[in-house]
Amino acid sequence: MENKKVLIFYGSYGAGHLSAARSIQEYIDAQYPNIQTQLVDTIEYINKTFNKISVKTYDQISRKAPWVWKKVYYDSGKWPIKNISQTANDLLAYKLYKLIDAYQPDIIICTHFFPSQMCAILKEKGKIHCRLATVLTDYAPHEQWLVHHEYVDDYFVAHKGMISDLVKCGVDASKIHATGIPLSHKFLMHYDKQAILKEFNLKPDKPIVLFFAGGSSHVARGTSSDIFQSFLHSFPNVQILTITGKSNQLKKEFDELVLYNHREDNIKVLKFTNQVPQLMSVSDIVITKPGGLTTTESLASGLPIIVIDPIPGQEEENATFLEKNGAAIWLKKGDHVSEILSNLFASPDKIKQMKIKAKLLAKKNSTKDICETVLR
Repeated sequence: MENKKVLIFYGSYGAGHLSAARSIQEYIDAQYPNIQTQLVDTIEYINKTFNKISVKTYDQISRKAPWVWKKVYYDSGKWPIKNISQTANDLLAYKLYKLIDAYQPDIIICTHFFPSQMCAILKEKGKIHCRLATVLTDYAPHEQWLVHHEYVDDYFVAHKGMISDLVKCGVDASKIHATGIPLSHKFLMHYDKQAILKEFNLKPDKPIVLFFAGGSSHVARGTSSDIFQSFLHSFPNVQILTITGKSNQLKKEFDELVLYNHREDNIKVLKFTNQVPQLMSVSDIVITKPGGLTTTESLASGLPIIVIDPIPGQEEENATFLEKNGAAIWLKKGDHVSEILSNLFASPDKIKQMKIKAKLLAKKNSTKDICETVLR
């Protein structure tokens, strides 16, 4: 393929947009050595201070005041929020243009709606003329992704059901590709199951649950604790791999509970791991918030999902999609955690059916399909 330049824009609001962008860059770099790629955090480039404040604000609101985020999410297309957003994007787009003009890309790929809007504005004003592709990183669309859609050449979505949603919003159907969300090649690899079990001191004859506990909000941290307590007291024959993420306090609390209840053999508490693909490959069920990328990884690994603590808006819509399609159980406020988990573990046929549904929803070739479509 002739020499080309590809500029990949993402946003720091949640890890998913960056993960999607990295997967795209890694595929192009590996498969097309003649193509030059550059990965850019859009708001970080435009204004580092604003990026730091806005990312922190998003994190704080979504975790500590999810009801506020829900209102922002669903009202973003209304005046005056819409006018403020469009005015800001008009101004910020010209700063982003400096980078685009200097790099002279043949293709721009956006995994966040901010850069997609800004680049569409620049195309509308005749400042740029390259191909523009936008990759939606959730399982339901939001109108912010579709602003100035007339100037976007390709939309890549998680599943076929989203095509009609975008068409209803005025997007040309020929632009929409149901490829799935970009997935790291690590989730396509085959791993030595026995070696992984040995590394984490796990037994091959007992079910394994991968529990992402660290992403829960302060409001719903009780959900994680309830689930952990249930495993401690009610499921002696289930092995739990618990990942607490950035929370030192949560890891300390869980470690103490494991020691007090003498469950060291069956319950492992990890603060952080870069071996999620390997752990998913040996797990039977995953318990997690339904972020777009974690959902994609879980489905690609053929794992039934127990959904906890979704952020109102995009994650609740992801949870609805998963539950509707039979790949997930959504644990909601007031649900009896132990009873629901007991019923699930007592029904191997139910787990088997959920695994089948997960595999049917998975799009393992998503990254390849996105890149090949854009590059051709």
